[in-house]
Amino acid sequence: MPLSRESKESLVESYQGGVATAPNVFLVKYQGITVPQVTDLRTRVRESGGHYEVVKNRIVLRVIDGSALEGLKEHFEGPTAVAYNEDDPVALAKVLTDFAKEVPAIEFKAGLVDGQVVEAEEVKQIAKLPSREELIAKLLFLLQSPITGFVRVLAALPREFVTVLEQVRQEKEKQEAGG
Repeated sequence: MPLSRESKESLVESYQGGVATAPNVFLVKYQGITVPQVTDLRTRVRESGGHYEVVKNRIVLRVIDGSALEGLKEHFEGPTAVAYNEDDPVALAKVLTDFAKEVPAIEFKAGLVDGQVVEAEEVKQIAKLPSREELIAKLLFLLQSPITGFVRVLAALPREFVTVLEQVRQEKEKQEAGG
């Protein structure tokens, strides 16, 4: 059933406001999955902070001209779904690869990570990376570690000084008592 002009215009607006401007996009071949599986995938993607849409290839091809997605033009063939987000490509890639393990009908076509085109095989490698939060936590630990060590050294100085003074006092008491 052909789309009406209003429906096409609505799709163009939707794509322009979402897919065409997203820095992180993964194209997926979804043929052969059931409606409950698609619903589950949409829920998982949404929980990771992303969006999942089945796109009309001809319309999306018109919208992506001049955008970073233009490098993925040749992958908009056949049934195509797009998962995208604005901030964390690793979380989105993890959700999609985990789902693809459960539902083998899902196949990656290609992707865009921070504006750079990635091939289908690379999506699985991206999913293995630590998440943004994990990387920040590791960085904070590394930054905090020298400071913590420095504070320990500074705290040890007065403690050691007091220990030395106590030993000097005890030595003087021995000398006075024996001397």
